[in-house]
Amino acid sequence: MTRTVFCQYLQRDAEGLDFQMYPGELGQRIYQHISKEAWAAWQHKQTMLINEKRLNMMDADARAYLSKEMEAFLFEGKDIEIDGYTPPETK
Repeated sequence: MTRTVFCQYLQRDAEGLDFQMYPGELGQRIYQHISKEAWAAWQHKQTMLINEKRLNMMDADARAYLSKEMEAFLFEGKDIEIDGYTPPETK
């Protein structure tokens, strides 16, 4: 059985995550208010950020930076700007 949540990122009902993907209070908030679709969009952006900024995930500052960007992306509607990335043109 699938869970449905009102996704704060998509601003509509959508399939919820199967389990809490991130630890702590923020992880609980994501589980309750973010859809699988929105989480996948964040994971794509996160990968781009890690690669572009050459983040070392063993570094606490890098993890804190990603956490802040994740919260802004998922809950505040802030798009992540990737230096040097130009999105493909839609036809």
